[in-house]
Amino acid sequence: MSEFPIVQASIRDLGPLRRLEQECFGEDAWPMLDLIGVLLLPGFIRLKAVDSEKMVGFVACDSRKGREISWILTIGVAAEYRRRGVGRELLHAAERLAVTPSMRLSVRRGNVSAQELYATEGYHQVDVWQKYYLGGEDALVLEKRL
Repeated sequence: MSEFPIVQASIRDLGPLRRLEQECFGEDAWPMLDLIGVLLLPGFIRLKAVDSEKMVGFVACDSRKGREISWILTIGVAAEYRRRGVGRELLHAAERLAVTPSMRLSVRRGNVSAQELYATEGYHQVDVWQKYYLGGEDALVLEKRL
């Protein structure tokens, strides 16, 4: 069992999720409307890692039946909880709940620590989205067969 329980997230988590997105992604953080959507729309996996009822990590995944690929839409861990297995546990939980044979995600080319995590979890690069992020940095698209 994880040191930090992984539980379902809901619309009641909007405030903490917004703060976490800002902390993790700065200018690339999702706008409020997108956060509301990821917490409410059907077909999404939405999980949070908690420490004493505080959200310390979050993952959202679009995983709908009839598709070949699920997408990790966002995954982030509060700075003080990084390198403690929280991101890995969130990733594993989303993979277990996915209803498709493959999972994809995108990561900044410069985010080497996240790329290392994904590589150790079996993800490999399948595409590059040129200048995807604000500031012009590329996104690496990674995939794993589940």
